[in-house]
Amino acid sequence: MTDASLHIAPAGPAEEAGLRDYWQLLKPRLMSLSVFTALVGLLVAPGDIHPFLGATSILWIALGAGASGALNMWFDADIDRVMKRTRSRPIPAGRVAPSDALAMGLFLSVLSVTMLGLTANWVAAFWLAFTIFFYAVIYSMWLKRTTSWNTVIGGLAGAFPPMIGWAAATGGTPLEAWLLVGLIFMWTPPHFWALALFVKLDYHAARIPMLTVTHGRAETRRQAWLYALGLALVSVATAFSAIGGPMTLAVALALNAVFLRGAWSMYRRTDAESEADGHAVEKGLFKWSLVYLFAHFTIFVVEAAMGAYGGW
Repeated sequence: MTDASLHIAPAGPAEEAGLRDYWQLLKPRLMSLSVFTALVGLLVAPGDIHPFLGATSILWIALGAGASGALNMWFDADIDRVMKRTRSRPIPAGRVAPSDALAMGLFLSVLSVTMLGLTANWVAAFWLAFTIFFYAVIYSMWLKRTTSWNTVIGGLAGAFPPMIGWAAATGGTPLEAWLLVGLIFMWTPPHFWALALFVKLDYHAARIPMLTVTHGRAETRRQAWLYALGLALVSVATAFSAIGGPMTLAVALALNAVFLRGAWSMYRRTDAESEADGHAVEKGLFKWSLVYLFAHFTIFVVEAAMGAYGGW
């Protein structure tokens, strides 16, 4: 699935880069998701953590997530130039030199991991380092370009932040922390496959072996439905763990009812139906998946706050 022509480095910057360009290298949307889930992990972990230590831990986790984004953009500049939705990014657009993005990514990687280890603990620092390596090397350099499993296995990189937050607060990674990882891990495939179903031509052009490209849209819809079922099981399981409770169960049931209905509707559609309405169901499921994750993680914080004040 590779082509030597895709790996030709872009030309040097055509114009001087601004702060906004370097900010975009950090992939702020993905970074904000990592920060949010890491913060939830830190807040729901047992015990107390000093607010300043908690804030600095989240800062280092954010910088680590940004480092991953910069390294990903550096390596993916070739395919970013081909895809419509990514060709305006700083490197393919010629505003930032690839070498600058690489240097930025490496510097932030070392800084974030070292500082998290020194200010919080080295368990959290280890998992942050592993996450950066997994996203930049395992996913970006290997899985993304070679296998349709890229979304499934690669999703682990985005699933680790809540466990890193938990480890920063406690120095440990118990079952509850892994449940948070599992929730994001099962959520990632249907979330990104819904997106892939309405940007399929982009992945074809870039020769990325997404499931839509290698196995077709029908199989992608089927797999999204199966992972949505698995997601529902993990979601409900969190309600019966130390981080859950009655409200988590109620919210999980409501969220999954909507998510499963959308995934089932998407599964039952034909390509013709999808094209006819502009991929309305796929786009709807993609947007709902964002609401789903935000609401689910928010309820964990509410449960923790209620428990701290004797609510249950």
